[in-house]
Amino acid sequence: MRAKITYFITAAVLVFYFFLVGSRGVMLIRHGTPVTVTFGVAVLILPVIGVWFLWKNTQFVRRANALAAELDAEGGLPVDDLPRTPSGRIERDAADAVFTKRREETEDAPDDWRTWFRLAVAYQDARDTPRARKAMQRAIALHKSRPSTPSSPPGEPAPSSPAEHSASSSPSAPASPAAPSSPFGA
Repeated sequence: MRAKITYFITAAVLVFYFFLVGSRGVMLIRHGTPVTVTFGVAVLILPVIGVWFLWKNTQFVRRANALAAELDAEGGLPVDDLPRTPSGRIERDAADAVFTKRREETEDAPDDWRTWFRLAVAYQDARDTPRARKAMQRAIALHKSRPSTPSSPPGEPAPSSPAEHSASSSPSAPASPAAPSSPFGA
């Protein structure tokens, strides 16, 4: 809940900032000289880009949360039982061990959005946010493109046909997901 509140406060502050910057751009354009009109148009571009980034990020979060809710309802949401340091961070060795397991599950069922979702969580636990985001984008794209069928329990890989293996991308390289690139995914 705390993360949602922080997100909404940050989004509200950004929207207010975009409004201020946009109003300055309009003022520059109204001044009417070639230089101020040019600067005004340039200044107006910044809030447009910012609103687009905010919108894309919000859509990504909403879709990821919807997948988490669906996976939780199926009982397939990964359990957060990894050991933590005194500061609260997940221990790297434990995260790496879980990551290896999740990567193998994804290799066994590359067209199952559930395995990609769990791989994204494992990437995040291993502190690899860019790859976590790419894996989550892949999960979202697979969820959109395929009818929903429950996967096997989290401990067992889901069965898949050889044709699925050859038609899918490798989970060890989630840098090229089927979903459009997110503004914050690197």
